[in-house]
Amino acid sequence: MSQRSLRSSAPRLRGSFGPYAAALAVAAAALTATPALAAVPTPPPVSWNGHVDTPTEGPAPTDADEAAAEADEATETTGAPEVTEAAESEAEAAAAAREYKGRVIARSGLLLRDRPTRSSRVIGTAAYGQIVHIFCKTRGDNVNGNDRWYLLTDGNWAWGSAAYIENIGQAPRWC
Repeated sequence: MSQRSLRSSAPRLRGSFGPYAAALAVAAAALTATPALAAVPTPPPVSWNGHVDTPTEGPAPTDADEAAAEADEATETTGAPEVTEAAESEAEAAAAAREYKGRVIARSGLLLRDRPTRSSRVIGTAAYGQIVHIFCKTRGDNVNGNDRWYLLTDGNWAWGSAAYIENIGQAPRWC
């Protein structure tokens, strides 16, 4: 077969998209010819309130489907799913691990800034002894030998020097 006949069999595209469009056409043809994709079942339709509509035709429900339906009914009758004490304490521990706190130890109060630098704009203050919520820590300007700064989440997002904040509990994660 000559090059001329090969060129004429493919559609001619203008511009610089020709090679990309040809590759896309080959990939699309390969995907439509794959029998494995045809075997993937379609999900059941979902109604406006989030419940799965049971089809009038189709396969019979499996044991797993019946167990899920029973769990849904138990949830609807009690108002909430059963939560074990172990799962509850695990959830509390995970929440506590993400929640970092500190106490302001600057006698004259802590200046809160819009960036972790001493020269950035002051956007607020925190009083001596105030408990602050810390989101994360990063490196910034050196303050009294400490280059760490905490991103505080009390009302507005602001940076405070770690030199003037004492950790309560676990040290914050890195930003």
